[in-house]
Amino acid sequence: MPTSHSTQSLSGLTALVTGGSRGLGLLMADRLAARGCTVVIAARDPEELASARKKLCARRRGAVIHTAVCDVRDQEAVHLAFRAVHDTCGGPDIVIANAGIIQVAPVEAIGAAEFRDAMETMYMGAVHTSLEALPYLRESEHGGRLALISSVGGLLGVPHLLPYAGAKAATGVLAEGLHAEAASAGVSVTAVYPGLMRTGSHLQAQFGGAHSSEYGWFSALAGAPVISMNAQRAAERIVKATVRRRARLVLTPAARAADLAHGLAPAAVTRLNGALARVLPGTSGGRRPLRPGKDIAPPQGALSSRFQAWGSALNEEAADAYNERDDKG
Repeated sequence: MPTSHSTQSLSGLTALVTGGSRGLGLLMADRLAARGCTVVIAARDPEELASARKKLCARRRGAVIHTAVCDVRDQEAVHLAFRAVHDTCGGPDIVIANAGIIQVAPVEAIGAAEFRDAMETMYMGAVHTSLEALPYLRESEHGGRLALISSVGGLLGVPHLLPYAGAKAATGVLAEGLHAEAASAGVSVTAVYPGLMRTGSHLQAQFGGAHSSEYGWFSALAGAPVISMNAQRAAERIVKATVRRRARLVLTPAARAADLAHGLAPAAVTRLNGALARVLPGTSGGRRPLRPGKDIAPPQGALSSRFQAWGSALNEEAADAYNERDDKG
């Protein structure tokens, strides 16, 4: 968990974080608890939520942490979760829509089902969360705050991450449109575009095609210093931007450079992505079921295994701290 920061007090406010049981969501919940918020973490897995709550309570003595079992793909479940939060804790005054999945595979190795799953989880999950949150946020005496977590993948089409990139692009557009429409009601909406972060997410990501090779490049880059960002700092910056009612936040120098380059020269960036696609792994036998990273052996071979081990070392440490492993203790 993060070290302490100088923080603005949000005592008396209630915050809800979807996808809050691990990774970035867990870290943002921690930063909100550090500011004095009553925090509700929502996710699908009750055991994972219990583990996450245990970690947060151990880190933030005296913090008020609740859990809500909720599948954001189901609007009725989201509706009931918000009503329960309001009845139990008041508010919510701050909502961060963070629930997501990562599928890593060439497009030839996946089908429409993977695109649909990504859209249902990340885009429609953000839609359901936003629609259910807004009535409560409009009533907040403190002025409601909503943040939707998109990605650098939502700023440009990243090869081998197309379902993820498409859903995150839609989420970013939703956030920016809601920012314009909700302002008159005193509600701020922040669109967040993180780059690669060291959260241990490679263990929960789903890989298709040449499983080991896809896992190798993704886990290496996701944990590589300079390319990826310390997730604790990312969580602090996202919470700070949400509290300060910023309209847009792009995290990591690489993500900001990609955003700028795509805005100035989109055709050149598309061609560069084409070059990147040619050096990424092939389909290796066509379509096969996606497999989680925790079940995949790292790539073999002296050079590839050393690169993967170097890049993922920090991510492996993060996996334990941020609840990305399967043990629920």
